[in-house]
Amino acid sequence: MEAYIFDAVRTVRGKGNKKGALAGMTPTHLTVTLLDELRQRHDLDTTQVEDLIMGCVTQIMDQGANIAKTAAQHSGYGDHLCGVTLNRFCGSGLEAINQAAAYVKAGFKDLVLAGGVESMSRVKMGADGGAMAMDPMVAMPGHFVPQGISADLIASKYGFTRDDCDAFAAESQQRAARAQEAGYFNKSRIPVRDINGFTVLDHDENIRPATTTEVLAGLDPSFAVMGQMGGFDAVAIDRYPEVATVEHIHHPGNSSAIVDGAALAMVGSKAAGERQGLKPRARIRSVAVYGTEPTIMLVGPAPASRIALEKAGMTKDDIDLYEVNEAFAVVPLRFMQDLGVPHDKVNVNGGAIAMGHPLGATGCMLFGTLLDELERRDLSTGLVTLCIGGGMGIATIIERV
Repeated sequence: MEAYIFDAVRTVRGKGNKKGALAGMTPTHLTVTLLDELRQRHDLDTTQVEDLIMGCVTQIMDQGANIAKTAAQHSGYGDHLCGVTLNRFCGSGLEAINQAAAYVKAGFKDLVLAGGVESMSRVKMGADGGAMAMDPMVAMPGHFVPQGISADLIASKYGFTRDDCDAFAAESQQRAARAQEAGYFNKSRIPVRDINGFTVLDHDENIRPATTTEVLAGLDPSFAVMGQMGGFDAVAIDRYPEVATVEHIHHPGNSSAIVDGAALAMVGSKAAGERQGLKPRARIRSVAVYGTEPTIMLVGPAPASRIALEKAGMTKDDIDLYEVNEAFAVVPLRFMQDLGVPHDKVNVNGGAIAMGHPLGATGCMLFGTLLDELERRDLSTGLVTLCIGGGMGIATIIERV
């Protein structure tokens, strides 16, 4: 049985701080905004939607107590609608889609909504703690370092310079600005309104069209003090002694922005679509996850993509467009170097450096962006991949139908 994608939508992305436009909007409200959009857009018989699978990384406070079921209960879809919240760190939004597709392909469910949400202005990243970073008995033998140190380690090990990363970041901003100006996001990007119906935000708030490499060159590295004074450089070099020095080249301008946002995809069987009058837009060809050494941590996209390609019986050249999450500039740069993929196929409308990375939602956001762009260019196949904390990668291949 095939798993089809009938639609994918996302909210606009607001800056993830107290001054951000979406700081007053709860993650429940962001999610219900999309549930309302899908119901209205497709005149959806909500009694046929069986489950809501949501990725969310920091599951406390506004995002605690199973945010998926909270949103399902608040949506008006009906008491029958179940909800489950999962956490595969930055890959959570894509993992939710992959799990929904697995349910459908197995014949266990017919119609599922899957995606993610993260309100980073309201629930701070890392506020939930966890033994991986906080328990010395776990962190020390695991050679734990923060992700920014991992990003700088990758750059140092594989020869990427500050100029390389700044050039990539500036191009991400320019591509996103052009796409936003041209209306490429409008099909699936949903404005956020307050309870009175007034528009709070109708565009991606973090895009900075004036960004240049000259501007970025003036920013101080974010992780130098942490690495040197905090001892994390020594941890990284102990694990990778071939790296004599960790060069600290990442900063706020070439790293993913902290933002608020949500995204949902509608995944189902052919029969479920026919009952609802839904036209499939794409099918899931294959999915994969892959674990890497946890200190270097962020190199999982390429090996995960290789597994997904092998499972689909495809090569890298069979993929028309790629979406690689821009957690840090070095992540897609290393992906392109490792897999041998040209930049003109990767993140053609910019990425998280420009628009932001709402942790639990980003995978689903990239999925929808990819699908829209495949349709706009009348192309066939696409691959979405993200690096993941703790040393993982995730990948999904889709094919238009």
